[in-house]
Amino acid sequence: MKRILVTGGSGFVGSHVLNLLADGGFEVHVISSRTEFSLDNRWQWHQVNLLDFQQVENLIKKIKPTYLLHLAWGDMAPGNVYKSKDNYLWVQISLALILNFIQYGGQRLVMAGSLAEYDYSYGYLLENITPSSYQTPYAASKNALRLLVQSLSEQTGLSSCWGRITFIYGPGEHPKRLIPSVTISLLKDEEALCTHGEQFRDYLHVYDAARALVLLLESDIQGTVNIASGQSVQVKEIVLKIAQELGKPHLVRLGAIPFPDSEPLFIQASTEYLTNKVRWKPDFDLDSGLKDSISWWKHNLTKD
Repeated sequence: MKRILVTGGSGFVGSHVLNLLADGGFEVHVISSRTEFSLDNRWQWHQVNLLDFQQVENLIKKIKPTYLLHLAWGDMAPGNVYKSKDNYLWVQISLALILNFIQYGGQRLVMAGSLAEYDYSYGYLLENITPSSYQTPYAASKNALRLLVQSLSEQTGLSSCWGRITFIYGPGEHPKRLIPSVTISLLKDEEALCTHGEQFRDYLHVYDAARALVLLLESDIQGTVNIASGQSVQVKEIVLKIAQELGKPHLVRLGAIPFPDSEPLFIQASTEYLTNKVRWKPDFDLDSGLKDSISWWKHNLTKD
């Protein structure tokens, strides 16, 4: 039996990963600071505070997982994650978790990173080539932890991989992010206020991101791997596709929100490593992915 410990299992990506792990024959254990989130008996919830290092050690000593998928990382709400000083604390939390994992026989670690670790000014983002960014607490902390994990792996023989995840969307996404915010506004017959939409972004459906993480877990690939679609699209095209699907293009207001001068107009990630080495390809294209997201909001939007 493949025994895995997952952090962040109740999060946007984690909730999709759990189903894939259970279907893939893993014995799944999930850390949460709260009580269990569902009655699904295909995985076990463990109420543990990651800040309590003794609790974490006791659990890992008891479970002795072979695999660790570390997705948890503080407050991921839009506008909070990049500037929060809690990012620095999560380096310490993550290191304590990983050291305990190694101590009690852990063999394979996969961690969720972000394309935000790159210097976006380069536009096209390639593993081990595009320079890293240290301009925000989030980027600096993630990159610092990535380097520490690399060192740990070299010193202990731990097999580890760092998945840099792109702009993801889909069922369960935070309502303030682009695709849900536009969808929700239009479903409520309200104006969808947007930037000019000229910027290009690399969007990937959350299910495909979750599949990539599971494939990385089951591989022996080391180091950094981009998890992205590899195809950048203009934001205004995404917005207009949503509007057309809902029959409400007249409610879209492009240019109503200023576009930050600090943000680049083009971001796209190389996926050559993911497709050629991991043998991954997405199940959703942009059209089918947006329809899936819109359908989810139609059924889950709380009526005022």
